[in-house]
Amino acid sequence: MREGSLEAPTRHPIDWQNPEYYDEQKLNEELERVYDICHGCRRCVSLCNSFPTLFDLVDNNETLEVEGVKKEDYVKVVDQCYLCDLCYMTKCPYVPPHEWNVDFPHLMLRAKAVKYKQGKTNFRDKLLSSTDIVGKLASIPVVVQVVNTVNKTPATRKMMDSVLGIAAERQLPEYDSAKFRSTAKPDASFAVREGKNTPGKVAIFSTCYVNYNEPGIGHDLIRILKHNEIPHVVVEKENCCGMPKLELGDLDAVKKLKEGNIPVLAKYAREGYAILTAVPSCTLMFKQELPLMFPDDADVKAVQDAMFDPFEYLVLRYKDGMLKTDFKKPLGKVSYHIPCHLRVQNMGQKTREMLELVPDTKVNVVERCSGHDGTWGVKSEYFKDSMKIGRPVFKAMGNNQPDYVSSDCAIAGRHILQGMGNPDTAKEHPLTLIRVAYGL
Repeated sequence: MREGSLEAPTRHPIDWQNPEYYDEQKLNEELERVYDICHGCRRCVSLCNSFPTLFDLVDNNETLEVEGVKKEDYVKVVDQCYLCDLCYMTKCPYVPPHEWNVDFPHLMLRAKAVKYKQGKTNFRDKLLSSTDIVGKLASIPVVVQVVNTVNKTPATRKMMDSVLGIAAERQLPEYDSAKFRSTAKPDASFAVREGKNTPGKVAIFSTCYVNYNEPGIGHDLIRILKHNEIPHVVVEKENCCGMPKLELGDLDAVKKLKEGNIPVLAKYAREGYAILTAVPSCTLMFKQELPLMFPDDADVKAVQDAMFDPFEYLVLRYKDGMLKTDFKKPLGKVSYHIPCHLRVQNMGQKTREMLELVPDTKVNVVERCSGHDGTWGVKSEYFKDSMKIGRPVFKAMGNNQPDYVSSDCAIAGRHILQGMGNPDTAKEHPLTLIRVAYGL
C-alpha cells in the first residue's frame, strides 16, 4: 500500500441529496474511519483546533484508540472545523485518488448537515449565517446608526455576549446605508477587447460584505476597471453566495440561494462576461462548492468557468498585454495576508504579483490562516481560539513596520489589525491599494 500519492488531488461530488448522507450511523462509521487515519498521521496538528481536539480525545481515553472515543464527542471535532480546506489542499497525503479517500473538510460538512437536519443548530448560528437578511435590515438609514453604535458600546456588547454568544471582545465591521449596489456607477461603454486569457468585459457580483459593510471595495474595483477601459456591469440581481449557509450545514438554504443566483450569472457567463467577486469565499463557492453539490447542472458549470478572483483577472489581463501599469504612487511596505479560501483556489499568488507591479513597493507575504473564518471567530466560545490561531500571523504582519496591512478577505484584515493591537498602520483592501497606486 502506498503512503501518499503523486497524482493531483481530485474531489468527489457531494452526495448531499442522498438520504444516506444524513444517516447518523453511517456518518459515525465514516467519521471513525477518517479519525483513525488522522490519528495515525497527525500531519495536520498545527492547522486548526479540529486536529488537536481529535488527538486529545484519543489520547485521553483508556484504549488510546479512536474506537474508545464516545460517539457523542465526535461533534467536538466538527465544531472546531470552519471549512478552510487547507488540510485537503496542502497537508493530507490521503486525499483522492488515494484509496483511503480522505476528504476531511467535506466529511465535516456532512456532519454539520446532519446536525442541522436534527435541529441542533442554535439561533445565534442561524442569525450570523443570514448575511443578506441581516445586511438589508442593518443598513437601513437611521437603523444603521443604531446598529453601529450598539456594536461599539461595551454594555450592549456584553449583553450580546451573554444572550447571543457573540464575543464582546470581537471588533465588528460597521454597516453602510450607502450600499454598493445602489450607489455603483459601472461603465459598459468601452470597446470589448478579448484577451488570450481573459474575456473583454466584466460582470461584478457584489457579495453581501461589499454591498452592506465596505462598499468602497466595490467602488475601487470599478475605478480600476474604468482606468483600464474594461467595460463592466453590476450583476442585475443577486443573493448571498451561500457560503455562510454551507458552513452552517444548511444545504437546503444553499440550494435556494443557488436557484436565485445561478440563472442570472449563467446568462452573463454565456454572453462572454468574466464574473468577478471581491470576497474569496464567494469566489470559491461558485468555483468549487456549488459545482460539487450540483455536478450535472450546466448553468453551474458555465458560472464556474466564468468566475474570477479580481486579481486573477487583472494579472491575466496584464499577461494579455491589456492592463495599464501607469502607477503614480508607490505603496512602500505592504504586509499582505493570503486568505485560506484564496489559497485553495490553486491559482498562485495573483494579488502579490499585482502589488509588485507597483514601483517602489515591497510586499511581505504571510501565507497562513488568520483564524477568523467568517462567523467562527465572532462566536464567544471560539474568540480566544481564533486569536491564538492568528497569533503567528499577527506577528508576521507586523514585521518591518509596514505602511499598509492588507488581505483579500476584509474580515481577516480587521481580525489581523485587532490582533496586532490596532496600530496606526493603515488597513486597506488590495483593490484599494491598486486604486491608490494608480492615483485615482
